[in-house]
Amino acid sequence: MGKEPQTLIEKILENARWAPSGDNMQTWRFEIIDASHFVVHGYDTRDHCVYDLQGHASQLAIGALLESIAIAAREFGHPAEFRLRVDTSETKPTVDVLLTENIDIAPDPLFACLPIRSVQRRVLKTTALTPEQKTALQQAVGDFYTVKWIEGFKGRWQAARLMYKNAKLRLTLPEAFPTHSTVIEWDARFSDDKIPDQAVGLDPIATKLMKWAMKSWGRVSFLNTYCFGTLLPRIELDLLPGICCAAHFAIIARHEPETMQDFLNAGRALQRFWLTATQLGLQMQPEMTPLIFYGYIQNQVAFTRQSTLVVYAKKLAHLLDSLVGAENTAMAVFMGRIGQGQKAASRSHRLGRDQLIIKSREEYKAGENISTL
Repeated sequence: MGKEPQTLIEKILENARWAPSGDNMQTWRFEIIDASHFVVHGYDTRDHCVYDLQGHASQLAIGALLESIAIAAREFGHPAEFRLRVDTSETKPTVDVLLTENIDIAPDPLFACLPIRSVQRRVLKTTALTPEQKTALQQAVGDFYTVKWIEGFKGRWQAARLMYKNAKLRLTLPEAFPTHSTVIEWDARFSDDKIPDQAVGLDPIATKLMKWAMKSWGRVSFLNTYCFGTLLPRIELDLLPGICCAAHFAIIARHEPETMQDFLNAGRALQRFWLTATQLGLQMQPEMTPLIFYGYIQNQVAFTRQSTLVVYAKKLAHLLDSLVGAENTAMAVFMGRIGQGQKAASRSHRLGRDQLIIKSREEYKAGENISTL
């Protein structure tokens, strides 16, 4: 256990650090300048993670962090102003956070949900969302975004089928192996900087088999070639959860996101959606693989040397168009599934506050040009 937070910024960061990030990578560090000013030093993982196309996944996560900071800051009577440094590398988003005291500001009711929001990868109830729940979730993302619901058995089956097929791409992609083999903490219920194996969603036998396979790509390839190695995880992790939920959804922006600012804003909206779902007693799981590989295909960015997988990804892009509407796909910033269910018994935790605060500015050069978010 770390020390209890003492300063205003420490209290804010203690709560905001629970923001979601892809594979629990926590692509940020904090630098405290003074009592009312700190810096978020972000970075992306595009150089080694196939799921971080052009850094967009990391930018979404940093946006979710900024929203978490805003919510926590309001709780302590100091609204936050964010200024993106425009002269920093695209791979290292850097944001100044300025706090101003305002004792009259109302606390955000989502504050209590910050540490308890989590991913539930196992099956959920198929009970449909109520109109009131859907209205609350739509209001959470604001007027710039629309939530497209994919529900009813037919809709859930179509989404589950898409996820099942995308899982084949994910599990047979050599370029994804470095990520898959390093992000899981084995024999663990919780993890501060990875995904504990008990939270993945596989049964114990399949988990042990996966642990063995992740020792090398050769083992994975052998299982895929001779033992139908993708079949069991695709059923347990994609098909069954995809059918067993209240609905799938896509968050659609008014226009296609292009700039880092667009993705930061989308991340903020996503976090409010997820926290609102938590407040409503709903469980949620991201389903981003279809969007990520759609982006590779649409932007003609190479992601593999396996030509057969590129052809397969193009087919999956057409299936995604059919599911969410071709007019919506390029503007979709997030996809997931949602429903009533048990809270995850195993989940990712976060690095301690002190581990996230940097002690030196040597690695991060202060920029003079900043623009208000």
